[in-house]
Amino acid sequence: MYVRTFSLRDFRSWRTVSVDLTPGATVFVGRNGHGKTNLLEALGYLSTLSSHRVSSDGPLLRAGTSRAFAGALVVNNGRELGIDIEINEGKQNRARINQSPARRPREILGILRTVLFAPEDLLLVRGDPGDRRRFLDELLSTRFPRMSGVRADYDKVLRQRSALLKTAGGALRRGSRSSDGASALATLDVWDGHLAAHGAELLAARIALLNELAPHVSEAYRSIAPESRPASLRYRSSLADSLPPEFSDPARTPAPDDREFLETVFLQRLAEVRSKEVERGVCLVGPHRDDLDLMLGTEPAKGYASHGESWSFALALRLGAFALLRTDGTDPVLMLDDVFAELDRRRRSALAEVATTAEQVLITAAVPEDVPAELNGARFPVHAEDTEDGRISVLGSVQRETDPITGEVG
Repeated sequence: MYVRTFSLRDFRSWRTVSVDLTPGATVFVGRNGHGKTNLLEALGYLSTLSSHRVSSDGPLLRAGTSRAFAGALVVNNGRELGIDIEINEGKQNRARINQSPARRPREILGILRTVLFAPEDLLLVRGDPGDRRRFLDELLSTRFPRMSGVRADYDKVLRQRSALLKTAGGALRRGSRSSDGASALATLDVWDGHLAAHGAELLAARIALLNELAPHVSEAYRSIAPESRPASLRYRSSLADSLPPEFSDPARTPAPDDREFLETVFLQRLAEVRSKEVERGVCLVGPHRDDLDLMLGTEPAKGYASHGESWSFALALRLGAFALLRTDGTDPVLMLDDVFAELDRRRRSALAEVATTAEQVLITAAVPEDVPAELNGARFPVHAEDTEDGRISVLGSVQRETDPITGEVG
């Protein structure tokens, strides 16, 4: 899989840009703050419908504009598909496939598969559980696009149920038997069923994903940091007290009836914590409260890993995702955002070794010397200009690297 062309309009610092790409390595070189990361961010958005830098769409729009556009022509096993999305301020985003409107933006998921490694990935190790849940769910939706709909349905039910809990809890704290409070309590059973159904499907899918992903991550970490303790993954569910212990073991082979079993357990657990939830006005159990434990030996990486070990684990998670997506029969586009300058020689070498085998790898760097020689290829200079509309990014003409031994243009 590779991106043949992509274009942006009013995306971040880019007023307009169109780029022709080829398989192999492409490097965008420019000073920090001049807009090179925005290019990879846009392609990542087309792949996942989210940014690796911000949690909302607002910052993606160029200052003073009300919409942004990103589009790409993707080649997969000889077949070309065009996808694009219009990101709107305060309105529904709109997507198209081969110029035909999609009913929902998430219909473009899976057409462009990417794996992005960026400095922000340290949050996968050191950040909040939400960062690790997002990692799992984005990978899950990349492999199985319908799971994006499952997650959206779960979030919708979660919001509705949370609102009911707050209404019922507020009435309880006031000592009131208001019709609103009584109605909320009476309706909770229905929403419990919906939450358990969608939540069980999401939880079963995460557990199955981890079963496939964990060996790839362990192997990637071993190759990056052979002198370190072994790395492993473990899913920590808010239902753990009600589940058999083996459910947290990624080596456990998922069973066909996992979803039904988890739904039953979920409903039972909701009944057990109902009074606490009403009192606090929040949903206390479900996939939205789960975590992915990253282990080094017998200790959690968070809080115990050194800076180098944390970088190694973050890189192993991305390389593990890349290896897993490859097992589906096609290479995802590998995107490396200003990371070589952050890595020591061993980690740079391990990352470059994988990158040279990717069908397409897109790299950003502040200076050309940050990029390993084996990833020589097309290079685009990026710079910024101050205009009346603010700072605008500009893409220079492609430059081809010359092999120092053969003299051939890369």
